[in-house]
Amino acid sequence: MRAVVTGGAGFLGSHLCDRLLKEGWKVLALDNLITGDKTNLAHLKKNRRFRFKHTDVNERFRVLGAVDYVFHFASPASPPDYLKFPIETLKVGSIATMRTLELARAKGAKFLLASTSECYGDPAVSPQSESYWGHVNPVGPRSVYDEAKRFAEAVTMAYHRYHKVDTRIVRIFNTYGPRMRLNDGRALPNFVYQALSGQPITVYGDGKQTRSFCFVSDLIDGIYKLSQSNEHMPTNIGNPTELTILEFAERVRSHFPNAPEIIFEALPVDDPKQRRPDISKAKRLLGWEPKVGLEEGLKTTIAFFKDQYARASAAK
Repeated sequence: MRAVVTGGAGFLGSHLCDRLLKEGWKVLALDNLITGDKTNLAHLKKNRRFRFKHTDVNERFRVLGAVDYVFHFASPASPPDYLKFPIETLKVGSIATMRTLELARAKGAKFLLASTSECYGDPAVSPQSESYWGHVNPVGPRSVYDEAKRFAEAVTMAYHRYHKVDTRIVRIFNTYGPRMRLNDGRALPNFVYQALSGQPITVYGDGKQTRSFCFVSDLIDGIYKLSQSNEHMPTNIGNPTELTILEFAERVRSHFPNAPEIIFEALPVDDPKQRRPDISKAKRLLGWEPKVGLEEGLKTTIAFFKDQYARASAAK
C-alpha cells in the first residue's frame, strides 16, 4: 500500500507518516514548509519506504506511480499561522483539496480529509456532536481557517457523491504532543515557552473558556482506524475531558519550579467559549477512545519542548 500525505512535515502529518510506515505502507510526504519542518521527518531519512517532496499542493503537482490512499493534512492550523497566511489557508482548503481529490480520483485511491473542530465555531451546544451544524462568523478574522475547512468538507462530500471517490472526514479537536512548534500560538506551546523564558503566562479573557486536549498518539490512532473504516460522514476525534484554560495554565505551570505568574489579556475575536467533542460515534464505529492521561502527555510534551528550547538557545 502506498499513501500520499500532504502537510507531511507538519506536527500531525509527520506523526501520521510514522504510523503508516509502522503499518507497512510506503509513504510520499508533500509539504511546502511554510509551517511544516523537515526536522520532523529527519528520523525517516534512511527509511526506504519513505520519500519527501517539497511541493506546494495549491499549485499543479504530479505524483507518479500507484497511490492507494491520499491523506490531505496540509494547512496552517494555529491562529497566528492562518492569520499570517490567510490566502494560503483559504487556497489549501479549497484549491488544494480539489487537487488532492482529483489525485485520488485519477489513481482510484481512497481519500481522508483532516478537518477541524473549528467547523463548529463558537458552539451554542456542548459537547459538540457531528450532527451540530456550527455557529461560525463567516467574515471574522478566524473565518479564513473555519470556512476553508467547511468548504473542504463540502467538496469532499461532493466528490464522494458525484464522482464516487471513497472519502473519509475527521474533525480534529485540540491536540498536543512532541513536534509542536514552541510558541506557535496555541495554548500549550505558548504557556511552556513563556515558562521557559521567564515571561508571565498569558491567559486570554478570564480563562473560563474551556478546551479538551488529546495526546497526539491517541489522535493518530483514531485517524488510522477511521481511514480503515467505511464511514464517509464527518467523525470527531478528540479527548472529551474538558477543563478551563486557566486550569490548564495552572497544570502546565505546576511542571516548572519558580514558574512565572499568570496574567490576563483581552480575548481574541471569535475565540470559542467551549470546545469539547462528543466521541460516541468514534467509540461505536471505531472502538476508539483516548488512552493517554493529561499528566502523562504533559510530561512527555514538556520534556520535548525543554529539549527544543535548549537546542535553540545553544544555537544562538
